[in-house]
Amino acid sequence: MTQKTLIAIPTYNESENLEYITSAVFSEAPEVEILIVDDNSPDGTGELADTLSKTNPRLHVLHRQGKEGLGPAYLAAFQWASENGFTWVGEFDADGSHRPADLPRLLHLSHGTTQPDLVIGSRWTRGGGTDGWSKRRELLSRAGSLYVNAVLGVGVADTTAGFRVYRVDFLDKLLGKTSIESKGYGFQIEMTWRTQRAGGRIKEVPITFVERRAGTSKMSGSIIKEAFIEVLKWRWRELIGR
Repeated sequence: MTQKTLIAIPTYNESENLEYITSAVFSEAPEVEILIVDDNSPDGTGELADTLSKTNPRLHVLHRQGKEGLGPAYLAAFQWASENGFTWVGEFDADGSHRPADLPRLLHLSHGTTQPDLVIGSRWTRGGGTDGWSKRRELLSRAGSLYVNAVLGVGVADTTAGFRVYRVDFLDKLLGKTSIESKGYGFQIEMTWRTQRAGGRIKEVPITFVERRAGTSKMSGSIIKEAFIEVLKWRWRELIGR
């Protein structure tokens, strides 16, 4: 049976970046296929994705009705990967903050003999880092992962990282038993926590996270605050459950 890898790229108003990022991913990992998950971007990202897909059979497009958040977009991609016979599914930002040059190392580990269920491209393991970030922003991100580990104890250096590769069969089992609540910033935290609690094997690979190439960041203080409250809620539920 052929084992295939899908790289899911959620988009909302990423027309400035889309052609560059898809070309760069294929250049670094020509064996993968890409799924653009567009939330009805008003800037024409979805239409551009359709145009690009017509010239490359390895590029697919999933159109959604509107902006529903990062979590639902990735969950739709996970389902698409399962339904279309993929062995692995990766998460990748459209804005250029994830370097395509780092992708082969995540794929090498995920496809290797140890067969982890989740490989995370980590900023906060030895050899990882950021480029173009302020010290304040870096401190906030590091503190976020420290907080998640203090409350949930997942043992992962970069709990909020969005550069990942999952085994699809593991996701099928995990998502068949649980409902993911988070839609935004907390989605990566929740998926890390639920993967660890389900006995998933997690590995981290150092990567360099860079400032976005163009466009506007979707991050906001309210989204981060919501995620931190969710972490406390999840831990409280665990304690009550015991």
